[in-house]
Amino acid sequence: MKHTDLLSLPSPIELPLQWPFIKMHGLENYFVILDRRDGNKTLDADDIVRICSTNIGVGGEQLLTIERASDEGLRSGAYAAMRIFNIDGKEVGACGNATRCMAYLLLEESGKDEVVMELAGGIVLCRRAGPLEVSVTLGPISMDWRKVPLSREVDTLHLPVESGPLSDGAALFIGNPHAVFFVDQLDSVDMGRYAPAVHNDPLFPEGVNVGAAQILDGQTLRLEVWERQGIVTRACGTGACVSAYAALKRGLVTSKKIAVHLPAGKLEIELLEGDRVRMTGPVAFCCHGFLEAGKKQ
Repeated sequence: MKHTDLLSLPSPIELPLQWPFIKMHGLENYFVILDRRDGNKTLDADDIVRICSTNIGVGGEQLLTIERASDEGLRSGAYAAMRIFNIDGKEVGACGNATRCMAYLLLEESGKDEVVMELAGGIVLCRRAGPLEVSVTLGPISMDWRKVPLSREVDTLHLPVESGPLSDGAALFIGNPHAVFFVDQLDSVDMGRYAPAVHNDPLFPEGVNVGAAQILDGQTLRLEVWERQGIVTRACGTGACVSAYAALKRGLVTSKKIAVHLPAGKLEIELLEGDRVRMTGPVAFCCHGFLEAGKKQ
């Protein structure tokens, strides 16, 4: 049985609004996944908040949905589309670890070694890279201040924002906004204390994911990310991509193949032509089951 067959199994308890789900993680970044290609599952923000809650729901850092590809996506060869929702119910355009997890399900379902997926942030090429390991090509990465977005024009490679040890950062966009700060000793940086001030700075009208990176050598860095939903995450795929990109732009690394070590493990980042990036890393399954949809607390 393929893992994605679980998303279409009939409910063992014949109650209304029972939806099958799969819970996965990419380096301890946890996702609840629903298949909505049948068009019969309607979600609102309350549903998403409940499902992602560790107290009354499945528990996850984001809710992912498999969708039918749009006409534009189909023209680009997309097998399916993915939508990404944060724990507050707001939709975001990209998440690297989520993309790997979803890609694995679609690769299993299709029986192929390569699949194209449509995201709000663009078309993504996904490939098998080994047992429970996936490579995804993301981007292009932009440092245009209007794209991030910022509230005014500044040098995005040297931001005029600081909070404690976080200073002289870079602003980047890869389907979602990031501010990356390079520090001498990552272990001495309390991201839960200092990152919220960056996120709340007027320069970032839509908030920003905040990363602190320590360069270990010409092809290796350590990274910790505070996500704009208000958590210090164990791993951030898009954060790893933009940190590697910013490190190369600043001349802090010498290789276009960079190992990024996050609290939960390592991602391999390769910087490609056209400001695109290939991220390779693991995926894992947590559990599957059925959840009650549409229940208001």
